[in-house]
Amino acid sequence: MNRNTETFIGCDGDYESAQIVLFGAPFDSTTSFRPGARFGSSAIRHESFGLETYSPYQDRDLSDICVFDSGDLELCFGSAEMALRDIEDRAQEILSDGKKPFLLGGEHLVTLGAVRAAAEKYPDLHIVHFDAHADLRDDYLGAKLSHACVMRRCHELTGDGRIHQFCIRSGEKAEFAFARMHTDMHKFSFDGLKELAQTLERERVPVYLTVDLDCLDPALFCGTGTPEAGGVSFMELLEAVLTISRADIVGADVNELAPMLDASGASTAAACKIVREMLLAICQ
Repeated sequence: MNRNTETFIGCDGDYESAQIVLFGAPFDSTTSFRPGARFGSSAIRHESFGLETYSPYQDRDLSDICVFDSGDLELCFGSAEMALRDIEDRAQEILSDGKKPFLLGGEHLVTLGAVRAAAEKYPDLHIVHFDAHADLRDDYLGAKLSHACVMRRCHELTGDGRIHQFCIRSGEKAEFAFARMHTDMHKFSFDGLKELAQTLERERVPVYLTVDLDCLDPALFCGTGTPEAGGVSFMELLEAVLTISRADIVGADVNELAPMLDASGASTAAACKIVREMLLAICQ
């Protein structure tokens, strides 16, 4: 595996020593509203050099840890299943080498590929999901593989009670009914996250963290394909990331940045900062 030519700032460690391996999945072929998330991973890398490697929030520096950035996968835009298979293969390789995969999307469907690999290694895997949308449809316009269905497909891997959803404020009535029966959904905010983090830490279960950036309020983060009014603030998301990092995070992703939808660059800047904080938080 070769290091990417342009890495996320401070993520130029060697693969053998790395604790976390970054890779991008520039895929948005099932996007249901505004496309552009396929450009998210490269924008995050490029714009990350507007940040410092040091986090004053955590008093830690990316130079204190070892992260390897393997760059973007070259994915088939004509087949969601082929793209997911390539993502799964890369995540599987990283996990088999005792490292943590960190996926930069792309639309949210890309999470399924990484979760497939994580669930194979960790049969008792839990998923913590930050998002505006439930993503629990059984299909979207007949398609089982869609960013609107990604958590439903993940549920088929984990079973009941092991998907924990926060900030959810949009979805079909049937999705919320499904959640009441099968997932641990916390609507509108991060209420309950502290207690969940304590439980997951105490029980020492493996956790995959997936962050759909449209959990943020679109007044602050408009560069996303399906903005939904009423979201959380940047500082609330940051605090949530730091809170859940107490658990045993075995893999993570950040997705649904569509950089060209925010010409100011503010959305990309927010995405970069969340990635930096997540890398530092989960690399204990």
